[in-house]
Amino acid sequence: MNHKVQNQTVNLIWSIADDILRDVYTRGKYRDIILPFTVLRRLDVLLEPTKEEVLKTYQFLQENKIDDKSALSGITKYPFYNYSNFTFEKLLNDPANIVSNLENYLDGFSENVQEIISKFKLRNQLQTMQEAGITYALIEKYCSKEINLSPLESKNSKGEKLPPLSNLGMGYVFEELIRKFNEENNEEAGEHFTPREIIKLMTHIMFIPVAKNLKEHANYRIYDPACGSGGMMTEAESFVQELTNNKSQFELYGQEVNPETYAVCTSDMLIKGDNPENIAYGSTLSKDGFGDKKFDFMLSNPPYGKSWKIDQDVIVGEKKEILDHRFVVGVPRSSDGQLLFLMNMVSKMKNSTDLGSRISSVHNGSALFTGDAGSGESEIRRYIIENDYLEAIIGLPKNMFYNTGINTYIWILSNRKPKQRMGKVQLIDASELYVKMRKSLGSKSYELTSEHIDKLTNIYLDFKESEISKIFYNSDFGYHKITVERPLRLKTQFTKEAVDSLRYIDVLRDEMAWCFEKFGEEVYEGLQKHKELIEKHFETNEISITSANLKKLLLNTTWKKQLTLLEVATKLYEKFGDEVFMDFNTFNKLFDKALKEIKIKLGTSDKKQIINAISQRDENAQKIIKKIEKDKTIIYESDSELRDTESIPLKEDIEAYFQREVLPHVSDAWINHSKTTVGYEISFTKYFYKFQPLRELSEIEADIKAIMGETTTLLDEIL
Repeated sequence: MNHKVQNQTVNLIWSIADDILRDVYTRGKYRDIILPFTVLRRLDVLLEPTKEEVLKTYQFLQENKIDDKSALSGITKYPFYNYSNFTFEKLLNDPANIVSNLENYLDGFSENVQEIISKFKLRNQLQTMQEAGITYALIEKYCSKEINLSPLESKNSKGEKLPPLSNLGMGYVFEELIRKFNEENNEEAGEHFTPREIIKLMTHIMFIPVAKNLKEHANYRIYDPACGSGGMMTEAESFVQELTNNKSQFELYGQEVNPETYAVCTSDMLIKGDNPENIAYGSTLSKDGFGDKKFDFMLSNPPYGKSWKIDQDVIVGEKKEILDHRFVVGVPRSSDGQLLFLMNMVSKMKNSTDLGSRISSVHNGSALFTGDAGSGESEIRRYIIENDYLEAIIGLPKNMFYNTGINTYIWILSNRKPKQRMGKVQLIDASELYVKMRKSLGSKSYELTSEHIDKLTNIYLDFKESEISKIFYNSDFGYHKITVERPLRLKTQFTKEAVDSLRYIDVLRDEMAWCFEKFGEEVYEGLQKHKELIEKHFETNEISITSANLKKLLLNTTWKKQLTLLEVATKLYEKFGDEVFMDFNTFNKLFDKALKEIKIKLGTSDKKQIINAISQRDENAQKIIKKIEKDKTIIYESDSELRDTESIPLKEDIEAYFQREVLPHVSDAWINHSKTTVGYEISFTKYFYKFQPLRELSEIEADIKAIMGETTTLLDEIL
């Protein structure tokens, strides 16, 4: 069957929606009826030749109280059956009872079809159809002689031959319907539908490099962890079979979390004769449907910029330990789980075959660079690059997808890199390769032509540098993030203001000051009886306070503790006076000595609070010594406010960089080696940046004068 006839079939089915559903459903809801009924009609014509034998066998099973109905599949020769007395055409014989008969017909399907009907929520639509009186008309349209969904040749009302519709042809018809509905409903298109030309580019680069290595009669697995309606898997299978003249066998596996889209995908598998049990339902991240399987080819367009909080408890434990072996490398922030889908595929790569596994996955820009060194995102990039899995990344033009106009990138991974690619990554900038569409579909206004796809495939295969192709060593994307410390320098002096400030806790200073001014010495008895007044004051003045801090504010113990510190500081003030200390090391010894003299013991936190109150940073003060090692090496206390970080390329020596770039500017700095981390990021903008020289001043001046001349002329006309 040629594509012309297939398109005619699609258009005829599409017309049913406009003819029957127009005044009952909005256009965005047409698919809720058309897709499941198209599936049912296809299954109906496939089961029709064996209907009578199935009914006889079913009666025998019932009479003998045999629950196992697998024998019915043996009769139909398909992995599904229907033991009701009805077919689509028999439903038309009893118009008065067509709704109840249709329910009986649906109940007669095997369990795998029942699941599809359930996920489509088709039974929820029956009452709406009945109230609108369209049930009979809809089924009649599907039984029309003008539409042939049968694998056998038929004739239309004019006596013209209608070619048979093979499983592959039916799959094409179904996919075209899905595509048209997705285009009609642009808001959902990006969630479930990847533009066909993007899939073609992915499949070209996925299969062409290894086509000669695929063995005759061998069986290979294709997997998509976010398969949507299954179009990407189907396109991959179709392309590689054509590429290899059907010499190899391919099994399709996928997982989908959206119930309706899962039903669409499972239906597509049934229609094409593939195994619907290979499609798992549920979240790939928290409920892996294929935990024990490895795959030869994996391709996907996972959701990006989408939260995975709903999966988080299964992946990350209460103590932040990672529970799922697929993600032990690290997890990204909970607001974006796209890299988890990539690591899921990496975990399913085959290591025991000559071919290994190949992955093609679409991501947005954040997968390239989001996350600092040591973060989950960076650790995932590090794992992929340091294990030499990353072959190439292709930067696509903007406005290629239906629900977003942002930049997107195709990642190509393999655990069997050819020799010339080992230790290297190819970046291809295809951002300027596109044609503008005559009519935009949502955010999609650009598309790739066949010529573009061939060009990009050849650039990838050639593995040479050009204006839009650059080759890097793996280490070029890595860097050391070092922490640069500087010594803490404090000037210390007791003052009345500093001592008085100890009446309050820093985090509650303003709130405690207001309470003390309002209630005076009463604060030392507790403020529980004034709770409503205090809360009203905070609410009126829009003062935010946590419940824990409010509780602390109301307790008399909080106030008494601060009063004790104030009294201790007052006694110390009497001993030290207003003397300024520029060497905290000396002051600290004197401070401890003074405490002993007044016979007061302070806990570490209390001592720290007093010192913080009377100290301030001063670059002219002496460095504070933390400890002196046995070899007389002095370790200084670091100043958290002066702490800084530097990113140093992996290929560069850390000490040489530090001596050259840091010490000339801050001579007292040092590297805290215990905090050094390794990070990876990929910056397309930096690697493909094209310098645009500034315009000459004379050109700018000429433009300004021209604009001024036009303005003057316009003003003269107005006046």
